[in-house]
Amino acid sequence: MTEPPLVVITDSDLPGDEPERILEAAGLRVRRASCRTAEDVAEAARDATALLVQWAPVTAPVLARLERLRFVSRLGIGYDMIDLAAATARGVAVANTPDYCVEEVAAHTIAMVAALARRLPVLDRAVRDGRWSAAGDGAGALRPSKATVAVIGFGRIGSLAAAHAAALGFRVVVHDPNVAEEAVRAAGHEPAGLAPALAAADIVTLHVPLTERTRHLLNGESIARMRPGVLIVNTCRGGLIDEGALAGALATGHVAGAALDVFELEPLPADSPLRGAPGVLLTPHAAWYSPDSLAELPRRAARQIADFLGGRTVTSIVNPEYAAAREGGDA
Repeated sequence: MTEPPLVVITDSDLPGDEPERILEAAGLRVRRASCRTAEDVAEAARDATALLVQWAPVTAPVLARLERLRFVSRLGIGYDMIDLAAATARGVAVANTPDYCVEEVAAHTIAMVAALARRLPVLDRAVRDGRWSAAGDGAGALRPSKATVAVIGFGRIGSLAAAHAAALGFRVVVHDPNVAEEAVRAAGHEPAGLAPALAAADIVTLHVPLTERTRHLLNGESIARMRPGVLIVNTCRGGLIDEGALAGALATGHVAGAALDVFELEPLPADSPLRGAPGVLLTPHAAWYSPDSLAELPRRAARQIADFLGGRTVTSIVNPEYAAAREGGDA
């Protein structure tokens, strides 16, 4: 008798066993591992048909060793830990979980935008230090109707964050080369190229995937071209910002404040200069979280494995070109 396909959960710090229950109910075998390195993944998943991945690296050499692999489901929206080109070339479908926390991240983003615009981190610290000066410590606070928010990336989260910002009265400019300018205008915002958007912004908020093209999108050069006193928000991926360049710009005051939920290294190292930088609001990669999103994420990520292996359509596959490679390999 042929064994059912094996699904390996490479890593997960989410509570509960709902993925196992969903996958086993679909007639699949499940193995849970605690992978941290690429070699861990290769060893744990050598006979897997599908992977459920949170943070473990699924690299090209790993994929080459997983000869039975057909599908990778990401516990989350970003998929920069998976070598998408290598997966596509091998005919392996990759799917993320794109909308389990859209509301949460957009709300977290706009909370950070408002906190910086109204100088809340600085005012809070001032009160705790015994000062009581709205105009002194609140210097630089913005009136929304006279300030511009640049939204870089206009996908599910970016577009909702833009709508929230506009509802507060901010002028919103949007940069996303993958979205038609007409769609941006139809939403009530102004389309712009990257350089003009950054130059116009009082506040910049990032909502793009981390790729080789977007890594350190905000670096010493691009930050220097922003207007003095700019504020920066990142709830997307830490690698979008050169943290050394940001820390330097915060020290000089060219960047007046930053609100960061994601970092190049997580947890944020104890010696990171961002910890002590003035006007900085830090949260622990928490923008995605609510009890609702926590419950929804593993459920959706597991169900799409069951759907794919059951021959049903999975709409969140991010590399539809995989099918041509698989057909070519099967010919």
